[in-house]
Amino acid sequence: MTLEQLNALSAPEAQERIRPALDVPRWIDAVVAARPFADPASLLETARTAADPLREDEVERALSHHPRIGDRAEGDGAEAELSRAEQSAVDPDDAALARALREGNLAYEERFGRVFLIRAAGRSPQEILEALRIRLQNDETTEREIVAEQLRQIALMRLQGMITA
Repeated sequence: MTLEQLNALSAPEAQERIRPALDVPRWIDAVVAARPFADPASLLETARTAADPLREDEVERALSHHPRIGDRAEGDGAEAELSRAEQSAVDPDDAALARALREGNLAYEERFGRVFLIRAAGRSPQEILEALRIRLQNDETTEREIVAEQLRQIALMRLQGMITA
């Protein structure tokens, strides 16, 4: 979709189109309300700060759409397709990697009570695994801030991919 098309959509249509980037209603509403955007940079700047700070319930809602790192998202919706593409570097047939990610994911979930989230696109499986190991050392407050920032990074990356020149 072009930026002009996004600007021309009705509010409900625009909300549905950008929902796969970050399913947080307050964020979606803020981005859609800021239209029309003059250029992609203004869209991304608005999206970067929309709904700041994300509330804990909003983070949890957004996390419910993200599979564990190393697991393939199921379904055929836009979010599942995006997730599969973003994790494409993680080879599910690499048994050692799959085991390390599974163990790390479980340790993270036990420590923080939520799925480990990282912007996987552009990162090697080894970088992802190292980040997981490092983040297991964080306290709850630090980790909550990192998760919110990762959600923002993923949302911005997804928006960039949705908008064509």
